[in-house]
Order: sequence, then C-alpha cells, then structure tokens
Amino acid sequence: MLTPAEADAAIAAALAPVSQETVPLAACAGRVLRAALRAERDAPPFHRVAMDGIAIRAGSGRNRFRVAGVQAAGTPALQLTSPDDCFEVMTGAILPGGCDTVVPVEQIKLAGGTAELLDGVEPTPWRHVHRQASDARSGDVLLATGVRLAGPELAVAASSGLAALPVSREPRIAVISTGDELVEPGTPILAHQVRRSNAYGLAAALALAGFSPRISLHLPDREDALAKALGDALERHDVLVLSGGVSAGRFDYVPRVLAALGARQVLHGIAQRPGRPMWFGTGAQGQAVFALPGNPVSVLVCLARYVIPALGRLVDLPPRTPPTVVLAQEFAFEKPLVFFLPVALSYDQQGRAMAEPRPTGGSGDFIALAGTDGFVELPCGPARHRAGLAVPFYRW
Repeated sequence: MLTPAEADAAIAAALAPVSQETVPLAACAGRVLRAALRAERDAPPFHRVAMDGIAIRAGSGRNRFRVAGVQAAGTPALQLTSPDDCFEVMTGAILPGGCDTVVPVEQIKLAGGTAELLDGVEPTPWRHVHRQASDARSGDVLLATGVRLAGPELAVAASSGLAALPVSREPRIAVISTGDELVEPGTPILAHQVRRSNAYGLAAALALAGFSPRISLHLPDREDALAKALGDALERHDVLVLSGGVSAGRFDYVPRVLAALGARQVLHGIAQRPGRPMWFGTGAQGQAVFALPGNPVSVLVCLARYVIPALGRLVDLPPRTPPTVVLAQEFAFEKPLVFFLPVALSYDQQGRAMAEPRPTGGSGDFIALAGTDGFVELPCGPARHRAGLAVPFYRW
C-alpha cells in the first residue's frame, strides 16, 4: 500500500495541465497565468509626486517662492524657469521639469501667490518623489507563469496595458455522491436514512479553493445506474470527485464500473487513517477521477490532502509545500499508518502556530470538525507524538 507521499507522486505523474485560453482582464480573478507578464514601460513611467505640496529645486537656499502654476495629476509637465519659483503639485502628478524635490503642504504656508517654508524645513533632493523606474524598468518580468491572479496581480496587469490575459482553462469538475441511504436536505427522511452531506462539504471546500464544481450528482448503489451516469460525466468533465462505493463491501461498485468504462487505476488504498480506501485513476481521455471513501471525515481529509493540490497541478500552479505548525499537546496513535489529526490553530507568545488536537469519534464523526481549521499529518505510527513536534498542516 502506498504512503501518502508516494500517492502524491503517483497522482502528480498521471496529470497533465489543462489547456489555456485568453480571458478579459475583468474575468481573470482566481485564474492562473500561463505566460510571463512584462512591464509595458518604466514604473513609475515618470518622476511622480508622492505628496501634495510644492515642487522646487533643492539647494537654492531660499525659503520663500513665487507659485508659478499648478501641476495637477494627468497634465503634461510644467517647466521651472527660475529658482525663485515653485509649482503647487498634487499627489500622482508628474514632477515639473527643473524640480527635484517636493515640500509637503503641511510644511509650507501658502498665501497671496507665494509659498513660504516653515521654520526648520530643509528640502533635500528627491524627497517625496517616487522616482522613474524605481519599481521596474520597461520589459522587466512583473508576473511569472503560474501565478494565481488576485487583486495585486490584476492591478499589475492593468498597469501594463493588458486588456486580456492567457490563463489556464477552468477545469470542468463534477461532484458525485453514491449510496442508497442518502437523502437530500429539505426532503422527508426515514429512520434508516441519512442526509446527503458529503456533496455539500466537497462543493464548498472546492469553491473556497478556487475550483467550483459544475454539477453535483447523487447516484444509487446499482452498477447500471453508476455506469450510465459516470460514463456521461466522464464525457463532459475533466475531473470527477466521487464519495462512497470504493471500499470492499458488497455494494462498492465504483472501481469495477470505472474499469469497465476504460479508466486506468493508478492507486487504490493509501497507508493512512482516515481515508485508507481512496481510489485514483484516469479516464480514457486523461480525465482525473478521485473516488473517495464515503465517511465524511475521510472525504474532507482526502480532498484537502490530495484532490485540491492535484487541481492546482491541473491549472499549472507550482507545487506548494504545506506550512508547518507545532503540535500543542502529546497525541498517541497506535496503528502503523500515517494519521491525519483535526486541529484548531492558535499562536503562542513567540508567534508560532500551535495545533491543538481535536480528534473525532471516528471517520463518520464530521460534527467534531466544526470549529477546526484543518488537520496535521502525523508520521507513521505506532507512536506517541510529543508536544512541540513540527508537522505539516492542511487547511480544510
């Protein structure tokens, strides 16, 4: 049986990035850039006034100046012709020619067309001036391939004059639950039935990670129904995320049905708890298929540990190492498996992220996950994992 690290590597080796498309800038939030973005021109493109005030030439020895005009933002540069003069300037304006410093409005007295420096004010060159090309030069790489586009990145792209960007196509994702015992929320329920909860947890976690599913289906425990619905889903989607039907029970048909549909099994079973029976494979056209165990804790753990990082690879995000946190209390686990322990995070006086164990009553006890931040990955046991141990952390 594979270790979690080996499972990670096997999944990564089976995936190829989705194609790219060019998308208008306004629709690029959350998408992944597929080509480096270079500066259209210097940034700033001119010596930029950084404070409201007056612009002068430093070193003149004067403390009183005639206001020769106003340099507003968005207007061509004025030209200083006399050291006796100054220009009133606004934040964001181009610095007038012949000037090399700005004295803020709080340090001057404006009256009757003159500006007088307050006592003790000694202008120095380039004070309160955002100098041309101090942030970047024309042609510099501003955003690398593989960047996920958020507010700062889209502002950079707009500043470079780009109205559209080449980005990864959004993966078409289907969330599919299986099981005759499941009943939709809001409908009548019998004593022997349970609510369909996994699909909602999966869809929410995927959406928060930037991978909203296109559809959510529920299928009965019948081979014919599974074969028809999974075949249709494979034709229309890049990724299938299933819950249930992958263990060794009489009605666990999913692996057999997927094989009959031409899917290639990459792994079935990982040396971990919870989520040991997880199945992963690829469809005939390279679709990624994640068949997760049906227990709710297993579903959410496997999603965060394997599925979401794999979706990042599909859209060409660079692999990311999970952050490390510190185990706040000793925790014992007696099985020779990697253990995923739900935790709540806090911070100690040194600023370290401390993981407080919040164990569940089993992989069906998803109610215990409410209020937790994610889980840590404890090394293969049996062991008593000491307080202070540094461990990888995965957020829900």
